[in-house]
Parts: sequence; structure tokens; C-alpha cells
Amino acid sequence: MKRILLVTLALSALCLLAGGSFSAKLSAQIQGSQAVDVERVLSAFRAKETEFRRVLNGYGFKRDAVVQSIGMGGQVTGEYHRVSYLTFDSQGRQREKVLTFPIPTLPLSPADLEDLNTIEIFTVETSKFDRYNFNYVGKEHVDELDTYVFDVAPKVMPDPKKSTERFFQGRIWIDDRDMQVVKARGKGAPEGKQRFPTFETYREQIDERYWFPTLTYADDKLTLPGGNIVRLRMRVRFSEFENPPTPEMIPDQTTINSPPPAKKP
Repeated sequence: MKRILLVTLALSALCLLAGGSFSAKLSAQIQGSQAVDVERVLSAFRAKETEFRRVLNGYGFKRDAVVQSIGMGGQVTGEYHRVSYLTFDSQGRQREKVLTFPIPTLPLSPADLEDLNTIEIFTVETSKFDRYNFNYVGKEHVDELDTYVFDVAPKVMPDPKKSTERFFQGRIWIDDRDMQVVKARGKGAPEGKQRFPTFETYREQIDERYWFPTLTYADDKLTLPGGNIVRLRMRVRFSEFENPPTPEMIPDQTTINSPPPAKKP
């Protein structure tokens, strides 16, 4: 039977709240009277997420991404809106066919775009598992699901002046039956001089086996190094998952477009 994370996503999004290594300190930890074998949980989680990523490479799906800057009165002062169809090549690299992309009035940095294409979809990328610390927080009942909760951060934070690598930093909720992420809250790291919003990503069981991302949402005030405060709102919806992808929707190299320059406000 299909299992769904029964969260009213839009309402939950409006309520958005602004250790130990993978191989060490993973002995059983206690919550109440129930022992949790953290090493077993993380091993199963890693295996299932790796399997999910392999399976996802055979899918195509639509991504509708809207990022907005919000002024003092709540008005939209800038917008980046891009609707794409995403697939993956034989090496697991993401391919994008742009469906709708008005000239943006809000510029996004390369790091913003990298997060949009990786961290905000997958949270912890399987190729980087060993480079994260996973700290067990406890068990939590989320709607009809029982979950294991972990705080996650890179073991070594890259120097943003020397590296463009991106990592997830935040909290994940792992379903205790399917051993996959069903919810994540955090941000891309490192930040350097740039600031990134805290986002929440929700997954839904699409094919009765795997949990696919269906919504990423953020509404956050970012304090820039100079002291200026910018409010950023983001909504990314993932839909129309299909395996195999529609052949005419699979792009070749000539259909992977770079964003046009943003309009000056």
C-alpha cells in the first residue's frame, strides 16, 4: 500500500523554523526505554538512499522553481522562476530541458544553482556519505510515520575561498520502515560572504517503494555580512515522475541552457 507523509505541505512550510562520525560513536543510543542501534540505522539508510539514487536515474520529472526577494511591505522585489524537465545520463549526471524561463529579476549565484540542483533535492548526496557526521537525536512521530532523527553536518567544512563544494547542514527524518529521508530541514554550506536560506524538503512515496522529493520551501531573513537583512522566499515543486522519461523530453547538450543575465531591479 502506498505510504504518504500526511503533512499539509503549504501550512507546514509557513511554519518553517528559521557529533559523531559515520563510522565512530555509532553504538546503540537510548531514547526512553528503547535502544536504537544507530550504526544499523545509518547502514540501512545509506544502502537504501544509494539504491534510490540509482533508481531515480531512470526517471524523468518536472521541477518548478520560484525564488523571490520580499520587500518591507511583503511585495515581491525580484524573482527567479524556472520550469524544467530533469533527467540523468548514464553516469548519473543531471540533464535539464528548460520549459519556461522568463528573464529573472533576481540574480542567483552559482552556489544557489548548485543547491537547487543537488542539496535541495537529495539533501545528503550518497557519494559524500563518509564525509558527514551523523548525530542521532531520537525518534519522532511525524503524522503517520515513525522516524529516526539525525543532525547532519560535514566533517570538514570547505573553505569557500578555495572550494566550490557544497554540503547539506541541518536535520533529517528517516522513516523507520523504508529507511529513507522523508523530511529534511537545513541549508547549503559553506556560506562564506553569501547567505543561504534555511529550507524544508518533503518527500512522498511515489512508486510504493521509494520516497521522492515533492516540495522544497523556504521563507527566511538573511543577514548579510554588511548588516543588511534580505528576506528570501523559495518554493520548488517536483512532479510528473515517469520511468522511463518521455523520449522527446530528454535533452541533448544543445538544450541545456545557461540562465540569461538578471534584470537590474
